[in-house]
Amino acid sequence: MKKELVLTVVADDRPGLVGEISKVVADHKANWIDSSLSRLGGQFAGIVRVHVEKTQAADLSAALTKLESVGLTIGIHEHNTGDAPAGAHALLHILGQDQPGMISRVSSVLADLHVSIETLESLVEPGSMSGGLMFRANARIIIPTHLSPAEVSDALEGIAADLMIDVELNEAAVEED
Repeated sequence: MKKELVLTVVADDRPGLVGEISKVVADHKANWIDSSLSRLGGQFAGIVRVHVEKTQAADLSAALTKLESVGLTIGIHEHNTGDAPAGAHALLHILGQDQPGMISRVSSVLADLHVSIETLESLVEPGSMSGGLMFRANARIIIPTHLSPAEVSDALEGIAADLMIDVELNEAAVEED
């Protein structure tokens, strides 16, 4: 019988990190299911989902923990098999002049509406015309069945002028796990 683990990984970036982790996973006959890994600010960070035989799970966990001796910090979490939130999937795009608190304000509006954030990627980069810093965020969200995308969009537009951001909400195809 299989067990599902979610690994969180953080380390100073250097070549070979994914190879070190994936070798330990493969050596324990575990299957690397999916991952999201990135280099941010000189750090390598990410999350990995693996399937492993229950009889191998403790050994895999011990071997992954030993990677701390080579500078990797790995958190090991048993996958919560709870149901994913029900609702319509949508893509949220935000663009505006960078300022503190943007994600906090947007995520607060979403939380108040019980909208779930599945993924969030953000970036601050120089603006093409003004030279000022521009903030971009792209999120995949799940809108609860009792709300319409228009209601979510309207709620976000309620803070858009204050934050000086453009908000775009589009339907998204459902992806299977």
